[in-house]
Amino acid sequence: MERVVLPAGGTVLDAIRASGLLERFPEIDLAKARVGIFGLAAQLGDSVEEGDRVEIYRPLVADAKAARRERAGRSRSKRR
Repeated sequence: MERVVLPAGGTVLDAIRASGLLERFPEIDLAKARVGIFGLAAQLGDSVEEGDRVEIYRPLVADAKAARRERAGRSRSKRR
């Protein structure tokens, strides 16, 4: 977690840039990544307020439902 100070009217994009995360993790592509504030979807141009937690979401590696079905299938076959 990084704490940043922004001028009034700062945006999600301003907060991300001020955090230095883009320099530390150059693989983050904000053109593709989804962002949010406290778990709610947001846009890069949305304003942030004092105390907001800005989040960058990574794409899912696997579909959650498909992965659950696969685990259940393996569990069933082990019991037999």
